[in-house]
Amino acid sequence: MRTVQKLLTAALMLVSATSLAAQSRTVAGTVRSRPVVMVGAPVQVSAPIAGAVVHLKDETISVRTDANGAFRIEMPALSSEILVVSHPDYDAAEVTVAGQTTIDVLLLSSIRYNQYGVVVDRKPVVPETRDGLMVFESKDGVYRFWFDVRLNIDGALITGDKLNENGSGAEVRRARMAMKGQFRENWYGELDIDFADSRADLKDAYLMYMPNRNFNVKWGNFKEVFSMEQNTSSRYLTFMERPMVTRALTPARTLGTHVVYSRGWLLAAGGVHFQDVGGWEEVQNRKDNNADFGADEGYSLTGKVILMPFAGDNTKGLHFGLAQSYRTAKLDDDIGTMRFDVRGPANVNRRKYVDTDRIQNVDHAVHANFEAAGYYKGWKVAGEYTTAAITSKVDSIAVADLKGHYVAASRLLFGGGYQYNANDGEFTQPRLGRGWGDLEVAARYEYINLTDLGAFVQGGGSEAWTLGMNFYPNNNVKFMVNYSLVNNDRYANGRGRLNVGTTATGAKTPNPQLIVEKDGKAGEDYRVLAFRVQVSF
Repeated sequence: MRTVQKLLTAALMLVSATSLAAQSRTVAGTVRSRPVVMVGAPVQVSAPIAGAVVHLKDETISVRTDANGAFRIEMPALSSEILVVSHPDYDAAEVTVAGQTTIDVLLLSSIRYNQYGVVVDRKPVVPETRDGLMVFESKDGVYRFWFDVRLNIDGALITGDKLNENGSGAEVRRARMAMKGQFRENWYGELDIDFADSRADLKDAYLMYMPNRNFNVKWGNFKEVFSMEQNTSSRYLTFMERPMVTRALTPARTLGTHVVYSRGWLLAAGGVHFQDVGGWEEVQNRKDNNADFGADEGYSLTGKVILMPFAGDNTKGLHFGLAQSYRTAKLDDDIGTMRFDVRGPANVNRRKYVDTDRIQNVDHAVHANFEAAGYYKGWKVAGEYTTAAITSKVDSIAVADLKGHYVAASRLLFGGGYQYNANDGEFTQPRLGRGWGDLEVAARYEYINLTDLGAFVQGGGSEAWTLGMNFYPNNNVKFMVNYSLVNNDRYANGRGRLNVGTTATGAKTPNPQLIVEKDGKAGEDYRVLAFRVQVSF
């Protein structure tokens, strides 16, 4: 009986071996180059590829093609049925056999050309999301680029205005599209355009060289290093609009170059800057004034020092900054003039109650800024005091002194924390406390005075109290609500076009000398309830 069992077992093994052998087969084929016609590149015709390695995936079996690009390879039973074909001069390819006995493979040359016919260096990139931004980075980390898209949709309801009609409404506050890239570890470039208001305005457009993590040099159009609030990205603002004093007296983007040094608790920056090249109207004025009158474009010298105790601590920090900017009259308006103006806490209301109009015969202005901020986990406080002293070319006209300040406090309610970038001296994306996001409450007081009666400048003054609430579902989306009380003074008449009080006969008038209201009672006061939906990716 045992002899019969042994014979049956041997017979079954023989049948199985025969069956497996029957499933093995030989696959033959050729490997040739792929014909390609590309702009700027030589025409690549198909030709046999000798010496290509044909490898059976997940197996040790491999062969090489002969001088004619031909190969033959054994395919065992139960193999992966996938051939991997590679050659040093071509991109590797995977081919699924799927029961075929003849396979022809086309490989694409690993050499790439640009549109001018020049061979280019290649680095494979790996895509991933980082805090909601799509980033493409080479495996060695020396090259990466990403898109930065930002959309702000605002609405505002204005009430309480008694002297002037202020229109409520909605708008696309920002529609930003930016491309950013880092090259060869030390070089960084950025191009940022805003398409709001149905036109394209240039924002950031610059090249930066970073020989090490403590030092960088920047050339192009970018924000001058002057104000913490101005330099903070609009993506990370606590309130819908920056304070009035920041928008009126703080330098923003200009064409120029600067250097920044940061190390531990210290940041120092300085630069020379020229024209505002972002807006169409400013650029056209500059070109016309240059062409028609041959006027120099003017310049600015801006410097700043920041002290940052507790730098490197992720839970707490202090920030103290002092900046100054010497600025000559530019050509983006009338020659030899400067104008300072600002809208209220809602950009939907286009009226500028506070407006100096064009100050004539300006030689230069000196802007100064002191700022302080502190944060501890989910708490943050910040404030700035800004001045601008305008010097005239005419000795008989006094220097005009303009000034303003703000102070703000905020709190993340559900375990989130504020994050600070010591390399740039500014706050960035807050860290959210819960899986569903976080909620932030904030309050701000601000004041600006653009009146200097001794210099015959009557730009007006304004103060505002704002309460804000922000909901962050994630790092890409933010919902904002701001409620503001605005109090304008008797000189805030929008260059003489807006009413600031009433005469003895009860008629409304923009003339501050004719109104009967006392100080503190004159000027337009109103309330603003504003909303924003923000998405960034």
